[in-house]
Amino acid sequence: MSDDARGPERIRNIALTGQAGVGKTRLAEALLAAAGVEEAANHRKGAPLGDAQAQEAALEHSITATPLGLPWGEAWINLIDTPGYADFQGAALSILPAVETVAVVIDAERGIDAGARRMMQWAEERGLCRLVVVNRIDAAPGRLPALLEALRERFGPECLALNLPAEGASRVVDCFFSPDGEADFASVAEAHERLVDQVVELDEELMALYLEQGEALEPSQLHDPFEAALRQGHLIPVCFVSAASGAGVAELLTVFERLMPNPLEGNPPPFLRLEEEGETAFMARPDPEAHVLAHVVRIEHDPYLGKVALFRVHQGTVSRDTRLFAGEARKAFRVGTLFRFEGRRTREVERCGPGELCALTKVEEATLDSVLHDSHDEDHIRLRPVVLPAPVFGLAIAATRRGDEQRLSESLGKLVEEDPGLAVDQDAVTQETVLRGLGELHLRTALERLGQRFKVEVETSTPSIAYRETIAVPAEGHCRHKKQTGGAGQFGEVFLKVEPLPRGAGFEFTDTIRGGTIPSSLLPAVEKGVRQALASGAVAGYPLQDVRVTVLDGKTHPVDSKEIAFVIAGRKAFLDAVRKASPLLLEPLAELGVDAPGSAMGDLTADLSASRGRILDTQTLGDQVNLQALVPLAEVLDYPSRLNAMTGGAGTYSLRFSHYEPAPDNVQQRLIKAYRPREEEA
Repeated sequence: MSDDARGPERIRNIALTGQAGVGKTRLAEALLAAAGVEEAANHRKGAPLGDAQAQEAALEHSITATPLGLPWGEAWINLIDTPGYADFQGAALSILPAVETVAVVIDAERGIDAGARRMMQWAEERGLCRLVVVNRIDAAPGRLPALLEALRERFGPECLALNLPAEGASRVVDCFFSPDGEADFASVAEAHERLVDQVVELDEELMALYLEQGEALEPSQLHDPFEAALRQGHLIPVCFVSAASGAGVAELLTVFERLMPNPLEGNPPPFLRLEEEGETAFMARPDPEAHVLAHVVRIEHDPYLGKVALFRVHQGTVSRDTRLFAGEARKAFRVGTLFRFEGRRTREVERCGPGELCALTKVEEATLDSVLHDSHDEDHIRLRPVVLPAPVFGLAIAATRRGDEQRLSESLGKLVEEDPGLAVDQDAVTQETVLRGLGELHLRTALERLGQRFKVEVETSTPSIAYRETIAVPAEGHCRHKKQTGGAGQFGEVFLKVEPLPRGAGFEFTDTIRGGTIPSSLLPAVEKGVRQALASGAVAGYPLQDVRVTVLDGKTHPVDSKEIAFVIAGRKAFLDAVRKASPLLLEPLAELGVDAPGSAMGDLTADLSASRGRILDTQTLGDQVNLQALVPLAEVLDYPSRLNAMTGGAGTYSLRFSHYEPAPDNVQQRLIKAYRPREEEA
């Protein structure tokens, strides 16, 4: 396909998702090979967004979302291979705004796993079209009928087969375009009829025609209602494939080309315009002549190319030397080198139009989730952010060599910018730098990247749990701060009230001051003091949350009332109120999904019970069992090794933050007893 011919109607943007071990990367390689893309298996170290692939090869699994490009028929397919481990789901989720379709890969032998369930839910919430790809059909052909039925039971009757295995799963037979032939199970004709019935339900005129002519409709007649069914979630096609043998690979590419939506057919991206009255929906137009609107979905810091941004163009055309703004930035930057993805390689191009997925080098102004635009008229346009899992596993880290502290800080900043599942914070009590992630594997991989890419060696300590403090009842507090040192003194007096807020509400600050007893110019100082106490905690040294603070009254001195005095008075009045408000500690709970042999069921449930876990659901498919549970995060820090011991290495798990709940009394007392506040906090 020529460079000029790649209009939005020819583009397909598809995310290849699913649990680790289902064969996503091998399937991507098979698709590239079938499309005739050379050197598909060679990584592109030194090229844009290729720096992580050497580490992925050593780990034997994906840790980042990797864009691939391939031609098929009249289409250009941008395929994004995403990581499957729950520890790296931040990278998988942040890429979703770049695609119209999410292809969820399921292993035929393992069946529906936690990763597939999560991704199907996330794609539905995002309004993306969904496609189920059953891989390794030749490994378990006898399980396929039950798996197809399980898909319908789990995700709804809209899960319908586009093709079916044939000749012992050595090939597949089409059920949509040319529904002829015999399948290993089920009737091809009946599968075709189900598809047509499902599609025409959304088109009254086509339904009437279908009933009147009483014979098969042409695929061309079904195309538009098929796309509508995908957009509305009324149809979730199921395709069968074997990346190892090649069965169904070419047919899957044809499905991508002929049936998956292009950027003109998918649900519109959820852009929002921020205005004084609030947020309003904004419709981006895939018009190459319109103002530019593009969205950054991945950042990488490359030692040779500088800061690289992977972005999706939604409107307008990005050309070399175009001047763009990132978000609300007042200063524009000039577009330098642009790249497209062809196979695993990249090629410099002059321009990128609507629907395209491209990379831009040496762009310091862009950050993950930035909207790139060429006019200040679009300064306040944002894309509705993807809700990412909270990073709750922590490691305290410090530079091994003296003098590396600044390099460590800069390197951590780059890691966090690249990986939306990471966060860095400063422990207010210990003054330690804490790197937080989605699991032990996630943190270990981040530390390896620190050493290999940024040449920073660090020391680590035991993972910390992100406990939180809150209050149970309203209470009032008071502080009269008075200090005289011979010269000008300090004076500030604050009366305030604290009230509990619903869980997850955060923090609110207000006042009912009347008569100017505390001047409005000093109220920010009171809030600053309160926020200092929020960060450092009141009873156990953990941040406070879900609290409303109302300043009721106060006193000033005509000479000695300075900002610092009201910062101190505000902080101490707040601590006074919190200690009267029945403070309590909250612990993070995580949603745990386990897929394991059924023979391990007893050990798994006993282990969860001993870990204060609550089993929410159990499902069985063949000799495999799936458990869904809520469990305190503190109880699963060593869960990978426990699971391996219980299942002989045959179990997999996923873990993501759910919510906070009050910790048991014994845990609260232990943490409170261990707390040693600094003198100024006492």
